[in-house]
Amino acid sequence: MKCSVPDSIRWVRSLLLCAAALWPLVLPQAAWAQAVDVPEEPADADVPTPAAGASTPRERSRTPRPPAAPRFEIDLQAPDEVREFLLRHIELQRFRLLRNLDANELARLLAAAPANLRELLATLGYFSPLVDVIGPPALTEAADTAAGDIATAPEAAEQRETIQRQVRVMQGLPFSQSDWDRTKDAALRALIARRYPAGRIQNSLADIDADNRQANLYIELDSGRAMRMGEVVVEGAERYDKTTVERLVRLSGVVPGSDYDLARLQTAQQRLIESGYYDSAFVFVEPSMDGASLPVKVQLRESLRQKLVLGVGGSTDSGARLSIEHTHHSVPGINWRAVSVLKVERVDQLASTDWSSPPNNDGWRWIAGGRLLQEQDDFNITTSQRLRAGQSQVGIEYDRSFYLQYDRASVFNEATQTLRTAEANSSITANYAWTRRRFDDPISPNSGYGLAVELGVGYTLGTTRLPFTRTQARWLGYWPLGDRSPPPEPKVGEARVVNPSSNRTNLGRLALRLEGGAVLAKRSAAIPDTQLFLTGGDATVRGYGLRDIGVRQADGSVLPGRYKGVVSLEWQRPIFNANGRSPVESVLFIDGGAVANRAGDLKPLWGVGTGVRYNSPVGPLQLDLGYGLETKRLRLHLNVGFTF
Repeated sequence: MKCSVPDSIRWVRSLLLCAAALWPLVLPQAAWAQAVDVPEEPADADVPTPAAGASTPRERSRTPRPPAAPRFEIDLQAPDEVREFLLRHIELQRFRLLRNLDANELARLLAAAPANLRELLATLGYFSPLVDVIGPPALTEAADTAAGDIATAPEAAEQRETIQRQVRVMQGLPFSQSDWDRTKDAALRALIARRYPAGRIQNSLADIDADNRQANLYIELDSGRAMRMGEVVVEGAERYDKTTVERLVRLSGVVPGSDYDLARLQTAQQRLIESGYYDSAFVFVEPSMDGASLPVKVQLRESLRQKLVLGVGGSTDSGARLSIEHTHHSVPGINWRAVSVLKVERVDQLASTDWSSPPNNDGWRWIAGGRLLQEQDDFNITTSQRLRAGQSQVGIEYDRSFYLQYDRASVFNEATQTLRTAEANSSITANYAWTRRRFDDPISPNSGYGLAVELGVGYTLGTTRLPFTRTQARWLGYWPLGDRSPPPEPKVGEARVVNPSSNRTNLGRLALRLEGGAVLAKRSAAIPDTQLFLTGGDATVRGYGLRDIGVRQADGSVLPGRYKGVVSLEWQRPIFNANGRSPVESVLFIDGGAVANRAGDLKPLWGVGTGVRYNSPVGPLQLDLGYGLETKRLRLHLNVGFTF
């Protein structure tokens, strides 16, 4: 039991503290030395010393408290004639036995020690001394334990390991109370994120061993029993079918009877917003009376049925851009969504419309669309039409689609004022596309990879009908460089910021991008140009213009080819912030790309350069300066956002 201290005693203690502070100024040197040799119990110890003359039965029966152990030792290296004097009078001596001295207060005292030593040495005639104070912080040893269901449940083994990593991230680092608090918070978040939303910190301890300069940390977590998802309750579904909401939530992994998972709730929320039907969505669980299942509530604010967006933009590849986009979320009679776009750029003009049905129980939806496109490359103007119909599925990690596609394209040469072929080339193909994304951050990734594969088989539809196969693959990977470095020591009065879950380092990361494509057919097959390959530009091979790399013709123009290969290696490194994610990064890159009509003729054109990236909340804004080794020219490239 801890007793309160009367106000009168507190007042007397304050006077005693003031007297103790002035004691060295009024007593002779011998008396002050005696006071240091036998220090009094500090005024802010856990149990206060009673005022003189106080005598109660409770106080007379109190067992004397054992003397406080030193919180630190002073190793003073100085000439013998001044060492004893300095040890006797240095102000640090007054705080050695202070029971509740923390690391921040000790850092403040160490910062003030040089000035105190210089003042003492000046009284002995030393006016230009060299003083160096070294006070290493305590290094950390961390341990954790768990109580409740998580301690024994086999299905919680991975979660236990995650919590242990969160706690042990401080192992070997300098101790500070703020870092310890953040580590405990991270461990608790890892506990309540899955299965155990009612988890809590049952006990925690930071035991400071001043003699060995070591902090022994201990945390005990009580998970309670595991919780499961309950029924889904939807609020705010008026314009659009409530069944679509329930399907999207279920496809995100939020299924009645499944383990509680905060990440799945957040995925469901994000998926509802990305569907386009809702301006805002909130997915959360409500407390349950029986405590075993948690009802899932979905609160929605629906988008308008129709939306018109006018856009103005530009890029270094295509120049200025003007666009108009119209969206109808529920076309009368079929309830499909229709998105129609008209876009005009310096070199390209596009008119397109894409229609899609609401997803079924497996997440598949019907798709249909068409586009008219005109592209200009040097003297060649390519006019194309495309129709597509099929099904697609957008998953949490995988996207899939299969569809039939009709293509028709013709090429007009402005220099010769003639068509490249006597008639437009056309084809029909059956296609399958598959994409997998495993990035740690969908906006600004630091690690992970993405893989996309497309395969199509079909026939040309010209005078001579011949079969052909078209395949294309893309891969992008990120690798963080180096281990997470300990953060720099804070200045006096500043707190060190540590993010236990961060794996970003001051060395940054490497990004490797690979692309390949091939069209297999007889040489005489009249394949539409839009089914062949060109490369070069902001998002492919920097140092070259948009679609500048292809099959070079005798007149200097470039035409698409049947084979393509692209490789790009980047080093992305923080500029200002050595720990965690820097808002500004530098980039060094080398890109290479080749296009040919035969695989053996592929000869890459290389571009090298550097750039600056700003990591905005909506994705990276990148400004690159590339140098084409083939053209021997510099080219500026601007790219916004991350997509795969």
